[in-house]
Amino acid sequence: MQTSVTSSTVFGSTPLPPISAESISLPEISNLKQTSFAGIISQCSKMQRVFSVIEKVAKIDATVLILGETGTGKELVARAIHKLSGRRGNLVPVNCGAIPEEILESELFGHEKGAFTGAISSRVGRFQLADAGTIFLDEIGEMSPKLQVKLLRVLQEMRVEPVGSNKSIEVDVRVIAATNKDLWEEVKAGRFREDLFYRLQVVPVVLPPLRSRGEDVMILSRYFMARACEHLGCEVKDFSAAAWRKLSSHDWPGNVRELENLIERLAILADSKVVQVDDLPAHVGGSERGGCQILESVHEIPNDGIDFNRLVEEYENRLIRMALTKTGGNKKAAAKLLRLNRTTLVEKIKKKSLEGQTRWGENTEDTLFQA
Repeated sequence: MQTSVTSSTVFGSTPLPPISAESISLPEISNLKQTSFAGIISQCSKMQRVFSVIEKVAKIDATVLILGETGTGKELVARAIHKLSGRRGNLVPVNCGAIPEEILESELFGHEKGAFTGAISSRVGRFQLADAGTIFLDEIGEMSPKLQVKLLRVLQEMRVEPVGSNKSIEVDVRVIAATNKDLWEEVKAGRFREDLFYRLQVVPVVLPPLRSRGEDVMILSRYFMARACEHLGCEVKDFSAAAWRKLSSHDWPGNVRELENLIERLAILADSKVVQVDDLPAHVGGSERGGCQILESVHEIPNDGIDFNRLVEEYENRLIRMALTKTGGNKKAAAKLLRLNRTTLVEKIKKKSLEGQTRWGENTEDTLFQA
């Protein structure tokens, strides 16, 4: 039996009833999407709260700053806000981290013919393209200080000045920015302007990481599997109980994007109709084949042994993430919880590249905008 997965971008105002992921039949996956928010499927209370916040903020034209780890769906949220806003123009995305600094100004504000070498004709910038609509500035934390000044002026005056021109052009644009960085830390380090920070975060929307979304891992896994198998034209695969345990215990540092990619790979490569533990990569949720996991007893040590150093490092990383989450990213308070010197904790975070993985934690309720 094949599953037809329909696409819906309308948020159901009635929250989904609590359900068990194991009880969902695969043909019912499409029904989940029809009662979700712009394709964002979730049963957890944290995401339902996010949906409510987005629905409220979409009705006003305030600048929004979306905060969250890589892969949590920041652009999906931006598109949802734009769709619900009623603005008649387009949503125009700009990845500030993917465009070289010397080109980004022209991309944003446009340029006149002859403004620089290679400018053989005039060009309209993204702000003008987004007139009467929304501009989405992704990876805003990567913007250079020089360009931050010009962006601040645009936000204050709602006028852009193309490169090489002495005339400004009025625009009617709603601005949504996003980052996986701690912008306040960037402000304190002198890499991001404080005035721009406050101008951007009129309404902050914090997206929880997948590891804190409980049953969503199972629901999303079933949905992504149904969609991938429909695309491949094959029968939908299910998951064994052991595979579920592995998927549920994984930290998902790449969040929903990582899960989606993994499920698509399983749809292609898994040989049987039921995904088994052996089909999963060794790093997912630890491994019964000798990978890393938190062992509860001596009986759980596999006969072929474990990777001791990796296991210890993984547990240490998890403790650091938990402490930073509990303290809202306050390193001094987190160090106190872990009974570490603050300098030692900061060095561990940098050495382990945990900065982007611990910033937007599980307790987002107090930081979300409430109307």
